[in-house]
Amino acid sequence: MATKYDLLVIGSGPGGYVAAIRASQLGMKVGVIERSELGGICLNWGCIPTKALLKSAQVFEYVQHAKDYGIDIKDASVDFEGMVKRSRDVAGGMSKGIQFLFKKNKIDHIAGFGKLKAGKKVEVTAEDGSKADYAADHIIVATGGRSRELPNLPIDGKKIIGYREAMVLDKKPESMVIVGSGAIGVEFAYFYNSIGTQVTIVEFMDRIVPVEDEDVSKQLERTYKKAKMKIMTNSEVTAVDTKGAKCKVSVKTKKGDVVLEADVVLSAVGVATNLEGIGLEDVGVATDRGKIIVDDYYKTNIPGIYAIGDIVHGPALAHVASAEGIICVEKITGQNPEPLDYNNIPGCTYCSPEVASVGYTEAAAKAAGYEVKVGKFPFSASGKAKAAGHSEGFVKVIFDAKYGEWLGAHMIGANVTEMIAEVVSARRLETTGHDVIKTVHPHPTMSEAVMEAAAAAYDEVIHL
Repeated sequence: MATKYDLLVIGSGPGGYVAAIRASQLGMKVGVIERSELGGICLNWGCIPTKALLKSAQVFEYVQHAKDYGIDIKDASVDFEGMVKRSRDVAGGMSKGIQFLFKKNKIDHIAGFGKLKAGKKVEVTAEDGSKADYAADHIIVATGGRSRELPNLPIDGKKIIGYREAMVLDKKPESMVIVGSGAIGVEFAYFYNSIGTQVTIVEFMDRIVPVEDEDVSKQLERTYKKAKMKIMTNSEVTAVDTKGAKCKVSVKTKKGDVVLEADVVLSAVGVATNLEGIGLEDVGVATDRGKIIVDDYYKTNIPGIYAIGDIVHGPALAHVASAEGIICVEKITGQNPEPLDYNNIPGCTYCSPEVASVGYTEAAAKAAGYEVKVGKFPFSASGKAKAAGHSEGFVKVIFDAKYGEWLGAHMIGANVTEMIAEVVSARRLETTGHDVIKTVHPHPTMSEAVMEAAAAAYDEVIHL
């Protein structure tokens, strides 16, 4: 007989483990099937360890510019192995934290690879090859994603690498070509550039971080070029020759073909879903273009089977997967959750300066038919930013001119990933531009720039 649960979750990333904990809180007997480390990619090989690396790079930058703050430090150098070790230690500690949460919430960790079977069952293959069946009234698939590979950019793990390898290289490369300038690409570009690697970014679109507001893209490109990075937009990598000591990267540009040389090529062209071999076809779960089709509460077309996270529609972000998992299990247990508002999802990129955004860009708002009021406040006018030595960047806000609805906000600067939640909360509460202006913000803070940007949209700004 198969061991029976109220809920089985396949995958323990920020979607899976959060869904499991919430389900346990709501009285369900829960088992989580995980073939690797608890916490999934985000905690072990994504969000958390990359932020640890970025912090090391930021500390090194502070040391290099200590003189600007009246401090004299000599002979500081990069311990690349030490940076990598710290990053792995941080990730390991967080994974142990998930083990504690599972024990606290009486959740069973079932080690192995899960495959859906008919009759609401999951076959789990352990590391030693043994198989066991588990049954549940409800099954959530939360198998996440991995580095997407382009046919002309096959990842070999040594000279052409993905984000996992970029976190644990044996030594610091002297030069690196990064293909793609989304969050993964620009974060690693900042990290490696700041510790002395010569970095070239190749982007197919006409600007870096192309999903962001155009003003943010322009600011980040200026900053990166000032940091001696090479930026190639409207460009495509057509081939990489890895036979020699260095990689020879063929790039097609508007001005013709060029060949770049680098020690390592990092492929940062997005995420592919982990749908292979998990039994979707065997049980008849419907998919479309690499995503599982679900309703507003993450039900698939097969009763009792649900899907959340990177493998369904919506942005492939950890906090989105967590929110989806909570909504899914609350609906299963008879609660009355609201469907997720995918137009109010914050996006954060942890390069330096940081990038954070939510809602419509200016161009998208106009394309949607809105008449807009736009306000922008530069951190060069912020006392806190100047005192901190981080005066580059700005806050840009977009309001509907007719009703004052807060359509979007776009920030680039120090610590803006900590500031964007104000906008997300305000938009959920249907706060208007005038509400923001009249909300007293503490001084001196970076967050004052949100209020000042709103005031700028209505020609009431004080400090510009």
